Amino acid sequence: MIRVCFVCLGNICRSPMAEFIFKDLVKKEGLENEFLVESRGTCDDEIGNDIHPGTKSILDKHNIPYTRHYATRLLKSDYEKFDYFIGMDNYNVLSMKKLFGTDKKVYKLLDFTKHSKEIDDPWYTHNFTITYEEVDKGCRALLKYIESKYK
Repeated sequence: MIRVCFVCLGNICRSPMAEFIFKDLVKKEGLENEFLVESRGTCDDEIGNDIHPGTKSILDKHNIPYTRHYATRLLKSDYEKFDYFIGMDNYNVLSMKKLFGTDKKVYKLLDFTKHSKEIDDPWYTHNFTITYEEVDKGCRALLKYIESKYK
């Protein structure tokens, strides 16, 4: 089982978007039984809250299935539960490295693409379309990377 945890600030916009896009991709590849995919946030402001309505709307637009989500804070104990921690921006990556004390499992999502950059938080930009495009591109590249490592 390959265990992937997507991480953003509040766990209501980018990381659950990535979680459900990635779940959809692995299901379409027939690999859903080989992956555990979840998401977390680095702060506790949104704990227990569902996905942001803008995230739901863009997932609906692209026919990406999702379930009721409860925002969850990333904990140090999560380090043993996952193989990959995928942050959306440099702050997420820095927060994870600080929490875990290591960077061996920590990555930034768009580092798997040809255009490594941060994914802006649509909570602030209100542009869920651009966020979706970047997250989708990153998830596709991440899946290719993982498949190449385990084949």
